[in-house]
Amino acid sequence: MKKLTRRYLITAAALAAAMLAFGFQAARKAPTSGDPLIDGFKKTPTASVADAVDQVVGRRGFMSHEMRPRIAGSFVGRAATALLRPAPPEKATPQLTGKHSIEMIDNAKPGEVGVIVIENGLDVAALGGLMATDAQSRGMAGMVLDAGVRDVGEIRALGLPVYARSVIPSTTVGRFASVANQVPVECAGITVKPGDIIVADEDGVVAVPQERAAEVLKRAQEIDARETKMVPLIKKYKSLQKVVAMFNRI
Repeated sequence: MKKLTRRYLITAAALAAAMLAFGFQAARKAPTSGDPLIDGFKKTPTASVADAVDQVVGRRGFMSHEMRPRIAGSFVGRAATALLRPAPPEKATPQLTGKHSIEMIDNAKPGEVGVIVIENGLDVAALGGLMATDAQSRGMAGMVLDAGVRDVGEIRALGLPVYARSVIPSTTVGRFASVANQVPVECAGITVKPGDIIVADEDGVVAVPQERAAEVLKRAQEIDARETKMVPLIKKYKSLQKVVAMFNRI
């Protein structure tokens, strides 16, 4: 009986260890989107992506320094856009002011990034708790707002990352009217088109034109790989100047 009990305990322990190991490996395996470009950009820092857009596209892809993570989190996804403009109260009704933003979120695909632009709208919130709940339930990767955000505590509890130019409690109702969705928008100094790839982390936000995304990713990976090689040499020689000369790059 003692032998059976001991054998049972050993078998159970081995099974538990195997299950734990399997669970740990499963937890470490990063989820994939099915889009190789998205998956590639998820492994690449925004700084390298920003440099790559400069070099490949010939113009900046990074948004204004005012675009900051108000609800923290990194994400990569294709842009879905909405645009609002100033309007008199009779045209900025509750039905009209959020029409296209809500439609954009309601029709979003999992993994997409909502990009909402309110022209001259830093003193109003483009997103609050209700819209954020909708975005989170749709499986959106995050939101980028050329405007403000409110209900920050509520959105933080949802776990939806939000980058915005301001935090403010005010509403767009009576002040701004919805214009369109899924159109090109000027967001924090950068043109963003539906389907462009948005890369965001605590350094900031970069928009990658979808038609050049493969080239930008390849260049960003090259930049990142070279910098990775530079780090141990800087530590070895204790000289950034020497390593920069070796690689002809800072």
